[in-house]
Amino acid sequence: MAKFQGGGKPSAGAEVKNAIMTGVSWMLPFVIAGAVLMGIARIGASAWGIDNIWDASHEQAASIVVQALHKFDGFGGLALSLMLPVVAGYISFALANKPGLAPGMVGGLLASNLGTGFLGALAAGFVAGYIVRALNRYVKLPKALASAGPIFILPVGGTLLTCIIMAFVIGAPLAALNHGMESWLLSMSGTNKVLLAAVIGGMVGFDLGGPVNKAAVTTAMALLASGIYDPNTAAQVAIIVPPIGLGVATLIWSSRFPESLREAGKASTLMGLIGVSEGAIPFALANPRIIIVNVIGSAVGAAMAVGLGSVNHAPISGFYGWLAVESWPVYVLSIACGSAIIAVGSLLIFRGVAESAEKDSVKKNSPAPKFKASR
Repeated sequence: MAKFQGGGKPSAGAEVKNAIMTGVSWMLPFVIAGAVLMGIARIGASAWGIDNIWDASHEQAASIVVQALHKFDGFGGLALSLMLPVVAGYISFALANKPGLAPGMVGGLLASNLGTGFLGALAAGFVAGYIVRALNRYVKLPKALASAGPIFILPVGGTLLTCIIMAFVIGAPLAALNHGMESWLLSMSGTNKVLLAAVIGGMVGFDLGGPVNKAAVTTAMALLASGIYDPNTAAQVAIIVPPIGLGVATLIWSSRFPESLREAGKASTLMGLIGVSEGAIPFALANPRIIIVNVIGSAVGAAMAVGLGSVNHAPISGFYGWLAVESWPVYVLSIACGSAIIAVGSLLIFRGVAESAEKDSVKKNSPAPKFKASR
């Protein structure tokens, strides 16, 4: 009968760390490719006085150059859209080998479609990996059908069960949470503006595109349409503070970070400058404690910008829109202060070469499980 057998079994904590770092390492090329393409598009567009090159209206622009830049931005966005499926797929792969890849990737794609952000993709990877491992352990096949296990039974069954859990157990509660937080933030719109800015900033920095982030940004956009600008100012600051802060930290003291995150830091800095928060995701996946630092830095930067009188009238966070902000020197100073808090905090959390070596040791001592048929 088909049976899933592994080599030396690592501790639960080491197994989780190894799975996360495997997912992050496979995800990074997509982050870097997307960041560079979007950077080319948005920096190039800024030279033409365009601050929304991603808008569909530029697809039919009179200038061929503007059309090309619009397509480049789309190519970069396409690369970044694969981040969550890839990280979930390879977390599952690290836990269940090749049969876990499809369930993990499909679960990660579903997490992206459900708006659960990187935390949802993280959950999808572990759900898929452990489901496939359980199916392999408990589904008994005759020896003659053992070859169907890793190519049919495990991928199909794992994908179905992962999607059911993601859609009904994880996705539905997070969607309800999103709507509840939107209503709560709207009810706060008449309160102290600095407090509201800090709350929105902290929420934006929390899950980097997940339901908490989306609730804050959606509320800020709704209030912006009503002529209330402070929440938008807070949100636009908080979007870029985490990737800039983490990227700068890797440039200041690179030895504190694993090799893969040193490369991610360069892309993160660029993505922050062009207004894309996803550059911070690899760091949050590698060490979730950085989420606390992101929340603090984003909240401080957002509250400082609003409290000192900066006003951003447009839903634009990239550097090409900074000079259009009222009291832009204060706005830039607020971004710098929030980023500095995150940079310092990240240097305290990431422990450097020892941490990287520990993860490398886990990888070497934990061979991937192999699918075998017993007599």
